[in-house]
Parts: sequence; C-alpha cells; structure tokens
Amino acid sequence: MPRLMLDISMSLDGFVAGPNASLEQPLGAGGDRLHEWAFPLAAWREPHGLSGGSTNRDSEVVEEAIQSTGAYLMGRRMFGGGEGPWRDEPWEGWWGEGPPFHVPVFVLTHHAREPLVKQGGTTFTFVTDGIESALEEARAAAEDKDVAVAGGANVAQQYLRAGLLDELQVHVAPALLGDGVRLFDDLGDEPIALECTRVIESPAVTHLKYRVVK
Repeated sequence: MPRLMLDISMSLDGFVAGPNASLEQPLGAGGDRLHEWAFPLAAWREPHGLSGGSTNRDSEVVEEAIQSTGAYLMGRRMFGGGEGPWRDEPWEGWWGEGPPFHVPVFVLTHHAREPLVKQGGTTFTFVTDGIESALEEARAAAEDKDVAVAGGANVAQQYLRAGLLDELQVHVAPALLGDGVRLFDDLGDEPIALECTRVIESPAVTHLKYRVVK
C-alpha cells in the first residue's frame, strides 16, 4: 500500500507560514523565507517550468521526494480561493495553468465542485467527505507510488492526529518568523511517537526525516 508522507518547510521556531496570510501573500508575512533554500535548485525549478538551477545534496532531496510521489493531498486554503462556497465563476487557485505537481491532487473542502484539469498532468479533485476518503482516492491514483500531504498545517495535523501519516520530512530553514501557523499545534491528547531515520545538513537548510511509530 502506498505510504502517506508529509514533506514541508518549517522555520526554526516551528512555523510553516507567517502571520496575516492574504491573496497577495499566501504564505503570510515572511513565509517565503521558509522556501528560499529551494528556489535556486534545479529539482525545484524544473517542475515549475524554469530552466537552470543548481544540483547539490539539497536538489537530490527534492528530486527524491518528487520522484516517489504519485498523488498529493492539500487543504482548501493551499489550493486557494478563500473560504466558504465557491463563486459562480470560482477562482482556479494559486497555481496558474501549469501547476508544479504533474500528478493528481486531491483538495479537502466542504464545498463540492467539478475536477479542475490543468496542463502538465495536474488535475485537482475536490473531496468533501473527509480525510480518509481523500486518502483512499489519492492512493488509488498514486498506484505504486507514495501519497504526499502538500499542506497546509491543518491538513497535516488531521492526518497525524488520526494516525494515518507514515513519514514526515521537515526541511528546517534558518529563519525565525516569531508568529504565524505552527506545524505541530492541535495534535490531540494521545502522544505521537517519532523515530528519526535521516538527517541531512547543508548551509541552506537541514532535512529531517521521521517515521511515525504506529
């Protein structure tokens, strides 16, 4: 069965987005700093339709995650479009005509809409009947590859709290945001045990991989 993974960048003080997120700043104030380590990498630039970029250990980590993923899960806010019912002509998200995913993406929402087909192999499917149903659909679409939780924090917390997450890879950026959205809030009363399986350091970021002990 495909594993359920979380792959996410986090500040040293535990935030995965800054405060005051808006349409102009979807990652909140200072949130872009969490991803500065990835922007120059060839493995990040290629799926975004950009040429060039550096090839190093950080790039290999990104490429490894991309190659192992057959489908993504994300929340409504990460897809874009705010909260509440979709409008008559709903916004098509942050990602433009050629999103960087290139595999099926399943969006958790309370409001149904038809699948949204984009260029390059990305189709957004909107799931309204909960995290387990979304995971079942994503696993079927991923076939023999992993399913990755792309974000945001609330969706990651739901899967971790439900005991459905198998592995976490957290890219700790050398940044202190001071405020924003924390990754490990609201995890319930039951303790969650993690086993560190890999640490990779570079001047730009530290990659931490953990197995969730079931």
